[in-house]
Amino acid sequence: MSISFKDFVPAKKKGGLFKSGSVQHLDEVIQEMNKWLGEVNPEVVNVETVVLPNIHDKAEEGSEDTELWTGGESSSHWYQVIRLWYKS
Repeated sequence: MSISFKDFVPAKKKGGLFKSGSVQHLDEVIQEMNKWLGEVNPEVVNVETVVLPNIHDKAEEGSEDTELWTGGESSSHWYQVIRLWYKS
């Protein structure tokens, strides 16, 4: 037996010239997690909320990046991620 995890990350849509960008609502992310649970039916060990900075930036590798950067003078965007731990 081994332990694995799956992150459910809110999608981000870029804005345009006259339209601001948007981030997927948390309830939609939870719906995606519930759909995946219904399809895969793993033995769940734990579910947690993880808050991570800048995961949608080009220089980052998403929620599994082991080094996420926030600068002192620059702005930073933080995202709420649902992390599901399960037995595989």
